[in-house]
Amino acid sequence: MGISNVFSAGGVVMISLLCFSVLALALIVERVRFWLKINNRQTKVVRDVLNLYRRNNVVGAIDGLRKNADLPIARMFLAALELEEPTPEEFRLALESEAQAEIPLLKRFQNIFDTIISLAPLLGLLGTVLGLIASFSSLSLGDVGCTQTANVTGGISEALVSTAAGLVVAIFTLMFANTFRGMYQRQMALIQEYGGELELLYRRRYERGEKTYASTR
Repeated sequence: MGISNVFSAGGVVMISLLCFSVLALALIVERVRFWLKINNRQTKVVRDVLNLYRRNNVVGAIDGLRKNADLPIARMFLAALELEEPTPEEFRLALESEAQAEIPLLKRFQNIFDTIISLAPLLGLLGTVLGLIASFSSLSLGDVGCTQTANVTGGISEALVSTAAGLVVAIFTLMFANTFRGMYQRQMALIQEYGGELELLYRRRYERGEKTYASTR
């Protein structure tokens, strides 16, 4: 069965499923690029910044963060380190507030993925029901001829195409959505780990009375 025949057999709902599949593919590509950028650079950047801060090079640490401000965790660190003479509590609140602000970016498009996963099978089922209605409506009462029966059987098999298409779109989207959800959870765990490490270093410097900030002017 060719592609044109598949769309013809699936009925009008195939247009909606095609739109869902194109939308899902575009969003998946964007998320893959986003997570590859984070996974390829984040660990090295954070380790370098923490080492600079540990060696009392606050200016160098902030410069390194500004050069990588496209990373969520870099923006989180900057929000705290650019404060002037904060108390440990203020420093912690700055880290936590910025971490909360980054959550929508990390979970971006998740609701759209969930919507596609939920609606695609239902649209496929709707297409099948409409196809079955059309097939049985062509069967005349009392007419049990081979031709009529064959037409109905063929119509049923074609009607099931939309259900199969809806399941394919949902399963494909679900695999990537779960992968991105796992990456988000891992990222939040790393944010807590690295943020806690930076907060501990800051608290130690604060208690020793060392300068804990770099002027932004």
